[in-house]
Amino acid sequence: MKPSCVLYLIIPCYNEEAVLPVTAPLFLNKIHEMIEKKLIRDESRILFVNDGSRDRTWDIICDLAKEDEHYLGISQSRNRGHQNAVLAGLMEAKDRCDITISIDCDGQDDLDAMNEMVERYLEGYEIVYGVRSQRNTDTFFKRFTAESFYRLLSWMGVEVVFNHADYRLISSRVLYELENFHEVNIYLRGMIPLLGFRSTSVYYERHERIAGNSHYPLTKMLSLAFDGITSLSIKPIRMIAGFGLLVSMLSFILIIWIVVQFFLGNTVQGWASTCAIVCLMGGIQLICFGVIGEYIGKIYLETKARPRYIISERTYDNDPSQNNR
Repeated sequence: MKPSCVLYLIIPCYNEEAVLPVTAPLFLNKIHEMIEKKLIRDESRILFVNDGSRDRTWDIICDLAKEDEHYLGISQSRNRGHQNAVLAGLMEAKDRCDITISIDCDGQDDLDAMNEMVERYLEGYEIVYGVRSQRNTDTFFKRFTAESFYRLLSWMGVEVVFNHADYRLISSRVLYELENFHEVNIYLRGMIPLLGFRSTSVYYERHERIAGNSHYPLTKMLSLAFDGITSLSIKPIRMIAGFGLLVSMLSFILIIWIVVQFFLGNTVQGWASTCAIVCLMGGIQLICFGVIGEYIGKIYLETKARPRYIISERTYDNDPSQNNR
């Protein structure tokens, strides 16, 4: 079978000096394996995206690029977050390849799933999602919160693939359409299904992190989750409107009851119940204003139309053969 596609692996990196020297050869071996099997062409590359790392990550990427032509790297001017780093790599690669596969550099995702992803592409699929078949390596808390989040997104009307993160194959044709999405607050797991191209899933088991520590703590996970909800669904605002209507109806009934009790002479003077109601309503109002304010803040950022990423360096800036691709 004649290889018919050029593949670019998109690998975001943030402070990965401990794990990168271990996993980079694994990615290179996988590229060579698929080339030998004639699934991809030798022009395929591994594109590392340095997301403003504060350690030696960028130096390691530059050294790798000097060692083997299959390694490439770009560096963002500052840390802009995982989703923006992935997007930067995808947009950088779309003019150079036929397909991309985005994957984290920690070695947890099964590299052998790439073979099946490429095979599905050759069968005619434009998007192939890497989906975890199980979550045995996760703690109970992480498994419960992650699966609950996917269900919450689905309930709010966001189209997502259950148990899929950012391990996926996307064709360059799809990437050109993704380029037309200009929002600043991005959540790729929800944006990719919106494109509507023919897609399928490949299932795999996720492993433990090979080296180093996770750079995605609970706070970042919660931030990503909130971005996913507010960027792709307006249901929270509708819920606030519905809840406000319900509270208003209950308040109207309570007012009628108070008036009736007043004329019957059954009213009791006291401040405890009044304070409780005031505190309750004040808390509800603050929560509602907070959710609405979050949406207004995102609208504010979108109207500024600031760049989602800025590439400050490339390992191939002085390589005419790469710049002309």
